[in-house]
Amino acid sequence: MRIGILNDIGAVMTVRRLVPRQVFAKMLHDLERIARMYRAVTRQIEVTVEPNFLPERSSVENRQYFWSYTIVITNTGEETVQLRTRHWIITDATGRKQEVRGEGVVGEQPVLAPGERFEYTSGVPLPTASGFMTGRYQMVSESGERFEIDVPTFSLDSPDSKRTLN
Repeated sequence: MRIGILNDIGAVMTVRRLVPRQVFAKMLHDLERIARMYRAVTRQIEVTVEPNFLPERSSVENRQYFWSYTIVITNTGEETVQLRTRHWIITDATGRKQEVRGEGVVGEQPVLAPGERFEYTSGVPLPTASGFMTGRYQMVSESGERFEIDVPTFSLDSPDSKRTLN
């Protein structure tokens, strides 16, 4: 890393500072993690998703691919809300869609006061090496108003899949 500083006569000197290898490795890991993260904000409720391909639960020979995804829901608003239901649309690489609806997430219907967050991890299998998911949560405010929030569309990519940009 190079830093420009002024010396006594006003000339800029370049000073080189080395970042310790462990610090650099952590920074790189954090940047890679952020690059895999997806984010949506609806009505001051932030939803982030981080998908991860799980090769140990997948089998290319059997056309079974498995991902985990970690979701963090953060209430940045001023009113307490509760997550009531979920609705997922899961699309594989052939375009086949599967819809999943249900109460809560991972068996819970979390209540989030202002500033609180809820994190959970779940998983999804696909018969193809890539796909994507999108969804919505139905929420209810403490005043009884029902509304939906977006879950960002996120990509499910295995190391074996070829990315195609449309």
